[in-house]
Amino acid sequence: MSTKPYSPDPRAHPGLHVIALLEAAKGTLALLAATGLEIVGPLWLQNQVMKLIRIFNLDPDHGPLPWLLKTISPDSVHLAAAAILAYGMLHVVEAWGLWRAKAWASVLGCLSAAIYLPIDIYAVMRHRGWIAWGVLAINLLVVGVLARDLVRRRNR
Repeated sequence: MSTKPYSPDPRAHPGLHVIALLEAAKGTLALLAATGLEIVGPLWLQNQVMKLIRIFNLDPDHGPLPWLLKTISPDSVHLAAAAILAYGMLHVVEAWGLWRAKAWASVLGCLSAAIYLPIDIYAVMRHRGWIAWGVLAINLLVVGVLARDLVRRRNR
């Protein structure tokens, strides 16, 4: 008979599946965005930026939108699509790992959510709306659930 107290299997934690679904959704949206960026190409993007400049009556030579307009090229669109694709694939792989209760996925998810916490805290301080608070709360919850999963694994 074992004297070690019963420790529930971390794979049974329903929070892992919820986080996995959230990560899968983020990954899928990023993959769709990368695909869309490749489909529309630089000319369509340049036209949309020019429309924004005209709609908001902005200076066509100075500011962030004219700078963006000048940086849009086939190479920059391919580079942006590749970066978004890598981001999306990372989240899809993380989602798969969380769904299968892999420890590496909990580490990856905990780190990737924790990276955003300073930005979320800044957003709450700068924009005191319920959206900023909600995003911060969700990220704290994700970090908490995944950190708890890692601690439980370590104590097993």
